[in-house]
Amino acid sequence: MKQKYFIAGTDTDAGKTLIAAGLLNKSKSEGLSTVGLKPIAAGCEETPEGLRNDDALMLMAQSTEELPYEQVNPIAFAPPIAPHIAGQQLRRPLSAGRIVGLLRGVLMINRAQFTLVEGAGGYRVPLNPKETLADVTKELNLPVILVVGMKLGCLNHALLTVEAIQRDGLKLAGWIANRVDEDMAVYKENIETLHAMIQAPCLGEVPFLSEPTPETVASHIKLPSVDA
Repeated sequence: MKQKYFIAGTDTDAGKTLIAAGLLNKSKSEGLSTVGLKPIAAGCEETPEGLRNDDALMLMAQSTEELPYEQVNPIAFAPPIAPHIAGQQLRRPLSAGRIVGLLRGVLMINRAQFTLVEGAGGYRVPLNPKETLADVTKELNLPVILVVGMKLGCLNHALLTVEAIQRDGLKLAGWIANRVDEDMAVYKENIETLHAMIQAPCLGEVPFLSEPTPETVASHIKLPSVDA
């Protein structure tokens, strides 16, 4: 059975890519074939092969199925700014329909048993004045895994994002706490609040890691249940 999920974050620094890479690594270790996709990326570097994004390359490194870079990250912008603004500046406007088409093409030919589509920024990052990346997730009807960047303010961000996911009619397959602030006060109490208020499985708590790797992240998380 093929599993496909959208990785959303409470904000741009929640650690979506690291957690996604950890989930892909965990899947590999359990014998599943994997693919990670990053349809939109800003802050890409110019290389002889074209624009490349570190997050997309990390996902590719944890994918067992080989895809051309252009299929993993079809929309790449050099400026490290909000994608819709980069698109406007470069006269390459974004639309949900175009992104859905790009993803559907890859997902149709993708043979992986475990596929992750990583978002950009938070769940409702704008694509244009009328659409957000959430419209893509809704159109594809992908279950969502939420990465909560554990720091001051995360409770509000997490609960608002969960509310938005549920309002969109999507399944919240689970959430992962990722400690991005080593000195976060009352961490335990914050985690307890999230457990009490998010009606979805907690897939793990990743401690603050000074030198994080997909392998170390994988040791702190679990995969969603197949029916999630």
